[in-house]
Amino acid sequence: MEIILKKDVENLGLEFDTVKVKPGYARNFLIPQGYALLATPKNKAALEATLEARKEEEAKLIAAANAIIEKLKATTISISAKAGAGDKIFGSINNATLAEELAKAGVEVDKKYIKIPGNTIKRTGKFSAKVRPHRNVEYEYEFEVVSDVVAEEANTEA
Repeated sequence: MEIILKKDVENLGLEFDTVKVKPGYARNFLIPQGYALLATPKNKAALEATLEARKEEEAKLIAAANAIIEKLKATTISISAKAGAGDKIFGSINNATLAEELAKAGVEVDKKYIKIPGNTIKRTGKFSAKVRPHRNVEYEYEFEVVSDVVAEEANTEA
């Protein structure tokens, strides 16, 4: 079933996106909660008219999103976590953790704009997350999860 989002929905899309979802999810949750509309031809035409009217505002939002992406390109993050045997970490790293680490590095990105494949990371290593601050602006951000023991050794050597 195709719907038009009226609000940002985490792990689904941003406001004014047209997405396909299962009919039950749309009928039982998204539409009654006011998060979405059915993507009928009339609603699609209204969406186009709304987007046309918001073009100037959209240009500002896209510029702000591109500025965030430029900051991300200049920022490297290494998240330290307690690790057990091998490369397994205790707990997990998710989009909220990554958003907090980026904020510490000076790049403010809301966690709802960050999508980690599989939603959580449970091992050390190099990973990537999709950062999408605007529906037209997307960036594949590379970061590393290291054991806190390795992070401490690197700090003492430096």
